[in-house]
Amino acid sequence: MAERRKDNKGRVLKENEIQRKDGSYQYRWRTSDHKRHSIYAPTLEELREKEQAVLKDKSDGIRTDTQKVTVNDVFDLWVQLKKGLKENTFQNYIYMYEQFVRDDFGQQKIATLKKSDIRRFYNRLVDDRNLKIATVDNIHTVLHQVIEIAVEDGYLRNNISDNALKELKQSRNLLIEKKKALTVQEQEIFIEFLKNSHMYQHWYPVFAVMLGTGLRVGEVTGLTWEDVNFENNTISVNRTLVYFNHSKGGCYFGINTPKTRAGERVVPMIDTVKEAFLQEKEYQKECGIKCNARIDGFTDFIFVNRFGNTQHQGTLNKALRRIMRDCNQEILNKAKENQQVILLPRFSCHTLRHTFTTRLCESGINIKVIQSVLGHADISTTLDIYADVTKDLKKAEMQTFEDFMNDKKM
Repeated sequence: MAERRKDNKGRVLKENEIQRKDGSYQYRWRTSDHKRHSIYAPTLEELREKEQAVLKDKSDGIRTDTQKVTVNDVFDLWVQLKKGLKENTFQNYIYMYEQFVRDDFGQQKIATLKKSDIRRFYNRLVDDRNLKIATVDNIHTVLHQVIEIAVEDGYLRNNISDNALKELKQSRNLLIEKKKALTVQEQEIFIEFLKNSHMYQHWYPVFAVMLGTGLRVGEVTGLTWEDVNFENNTISVNRTLVYFNHSKGGCYFGINTPKTRAGERVVPMIDTVKEAFLQEKEYQKECGIKCNARIDGFTDFIFVNRFGNTQHQGTLNKALRRIMRDCNQEILNKAKENQQVILLPRFSCHTLRHTFTTRLCESGINIKVIQSVLGHADISTTLDIYADVTKDLKKAEMQTFEDFMNDKKM
């Protein structure tokens, strides 16, 4: 019987264990692809701890050939495998990863990842890079999917990014600010300013349509005249205009189907919206503006600029910022000294959708009707907005009641 190998302290070494010339220890094994791998430790005790980890990984189906595999490697695999995303969403995910992850967290080895690593990374994004929580949320969406592939492929036992974003929000109280709607007075100020301003009245139709339909900005800019039925007073929503600006091919427009099946819908056209469409048609006729855009086979878009090209969210939000500025300046110019005035808050195109939703809730429209008009796939999305609005309404109604009772006492 062959004599068993021992270390310099006389301890018997197990199979595949050796003591090196410098006194440290090495354990070697082969993976299913017949490649040799090694781990090292200064003491036999430490080596055997590492051995146990390797053996447990092999027993649990965790890959033991991952020493050189990085998060970036798994992300590149995710890019190849990911299907079912809208192209603009997919490109945005890639942009987020390349911009904030690849040269930082992406270089870490998959096999050594711990939950504390991703917590530390998210904290750096907030503290050092001054990112908003909404941006970190987008980054987390990508990373969670990437690490999930690492779990599925046997690189990790569990997804170390689970609940990481939630914990970040809780520890720092970094909750995403609740979307706010314009009040009735703010909405009236906004609309009246557009109607009466020579400089901005050409923007009235597109924003009036948003306020009167709740359409998403891509749905509004993707409308063609064929989608509007003036006889039945309906609007067919069946596409979204998207603007790609993270692609290697540069910036360009594309047409997507709505985000969900519920997004394909027919929206009733109220009188103010119908008038806005007709005003836009008349304005373009007077100015000799015609749609010159053809995108993925679609043309005759309703809302185009003076060159006949389609509008997009960036342009519309910039216009809103100028409108807010000049509207508020006009209000301040007309105000008497020390007079309390109502000014427009800073808001975006999406605020107009939320404002429309709020007005529907305030008017007592059936919740299922609101869900259908907005194209919400999940009723909980509609219910969350409804709950917020009705809560504010209750406060206002109770204040009215309290004022009434105080008047009675007098």
